[in-house]
Amino acid sequence: MGLLRYTIGRLIQAIPVLIGITVITFILANLAPGDPVRLMLQGQEVDQELIERVEQQYGLDRPIHERYATYMINLLQGDLGYSIHRDRPVTDLVIQRSGPTLMLVLSAYAFALATAIPLGILAATRRNEPTDHISRIVALIGVSTPSFWIGIMLILVFAIQLGVLPSSGLVYPWWGPDHYGYSGYPELIYQTIRHLLLPMIALGTLQMATLMRVERTQMIESLQGEYVKLARAYGVPERTILRKHAFQVAQLPIITIVGLNLSTALGGAVLIEYVFNINGLGRLLLEAIIGLDYQLIMGITVVIGTMFVVGVIITDISYAYVDPRVTYGDRD
Repeated sequence: MGLLRYTIGRLIQAIPVLIGITVITFILANLAPGDPVRLMLQGQEVDQELIERVEQQYGLDRPIHERYATYMINLLQGDLGYSIHRDRPVTDLVIQRSGPTLMLVLSAYAFALATAIPLGILAATRRNEPTDHISRIVALIGVSTPSFWIGIMLILVFAIQLGVLPSSGLVYPWWGPDHYGYSGYPELIYQTIRHLLLPMIALGTLQMATLMRVERTQMIESLQGEYVKLARAYGVPERTILRKHAFQVAQLPIITIVGLNLSTALGGAVLIEYVFNINGLGRLLLEAIIGLDYQLIMGITVVIGTMFVVGVIITDISYAYVDPRVTYGDRD
């Protein structure tokens, strides 16, 4: 019951955060220089009457506070609005583009965790040895290098110079092998991995470097704890100490970093999708900003903000499963 109450409380706290996101985004989008109607009608012969008619059709002739109130009323009913430039409901566009973005972000996190945790443990157990020095150099380079630059370098090396991996045309497994003309699902999965490998590494390198530094630091502290010294005094094997006593305690900060870095990963996906020509939410957001498509900007921002808030809540709840000392009010 304590965990349930905590979860409900965190969900309630998320409501003003999401409202704040909509307010700030709505104001900034509407204060941006340019006229969305003229951009939409670009290349056509227009007069003032046509412009006023289009503005009235999309409600752009009303004051900003009235438009925001209307937007929030529709949002509470599950309506994200209508895209001016694409002439489609924003909900349909978001659903269509969410799959590639989620696949990219989740695969980047899988790459980061699969590499950062073993390397962090290895660096901690071999502190101040060559392995530790190399891992720290790799982590420093990873946190200092922009994701889009890493993506460009990967394309130049593996796609252009070596020609072993594709740089665009991401394969989506949910479309099925018949859509691409593949022989079956094994080939479809293989091609998906090949096309996903470069953007996954480009986006996941920053996460990997951050997690590796935290893992190393926490493992060093855990291995110097009194309970570890006591276990060694009783003759417990070092591998058992590492697995049962030091590792689990060191993972709490990792969970925190994973949850908080979700915003960084989603933000990085915007540029990575553009570099690798992936039709995801990030690329759609860039196109919406360039075209001043207010409804589309708002819809994508609300969805991404909701993803981040939900990710933070899941992170907090995960503490109870990793560390039994976290009770969320179940007992004093």
